[in-house]
Amino acid sequence: MSRFISLRASIGGFVGIIASYSAGFILMPIESAAIVAPMGASAVLAFGVPASPLATPRAVILGNVLSATIGVIVSLIPDVPLLIACALSVGLAIAAMNASKSLHPPGGASALTATLLHPGNHDLTTGFLFPFVPVGLNAVALTIAAIAYHRITGHTYPHRPQDVEASTVIQNYFTREDIYNALQSMPDTLDVEPGDIEQLLAIIDKNKCDLK
Repeated sequence: MSRFISLRASIGGFVGIIASYSAGFILMPIESAAIVAPMGASAVLAFGVPASPLATPRAVILGNVLSATIGVIVSLIPDVPLLIACALSVGLAIAAMNASKSLHPPGGASALTATLLHPGNHDLTTGFLFPFVPVGLNAVALTIAAIAYHRITGHTYPHRPQDVEASTVIQNYFTREDIYNALQSMPDTLDVEPGDIEQLLAIIDKNKCDLK
């Protein structure tokens, strides 16, 4: 089963990058500018772990575009050493993604890439368009490909926790709100939805009951 899941994710990543590259190439018929490297990481999330909150369409699109925009803005601040500019762009991108509920690890790479482009030293128009073309265009194409591919292969994307009938044991001990509050109290953020934890616990309880 795990091999099948791995193969499905691999084929999905292949399809997603083709879609993302093709969309970029249509508007920017220069091979080196058709796609940005962070899309590779976005594809890993969208096809490899589509149930992750970090892989939602909102995270893929807004996380990349917002971060790239921050990277461009930081790169235009005068007299900032490249070391500080790179660190600042990634730090601000993380803060912005958290605030907009679009946390997406490849967004850090989008911010860094935008800063390293130094649009102020080249064409400002191209620099300001970078977060949208190719970054935004790539992200949208990748997301559409992910939605279509998961649907064709019998899966749901964006991921939605299944509604499960909680067992008596789970109902007596805690609710989904309890799970949510516990997640909020964790010292570190966990990449999981409360509904998925509830479903997991219900399955565990059912399996135990079946063994009795």
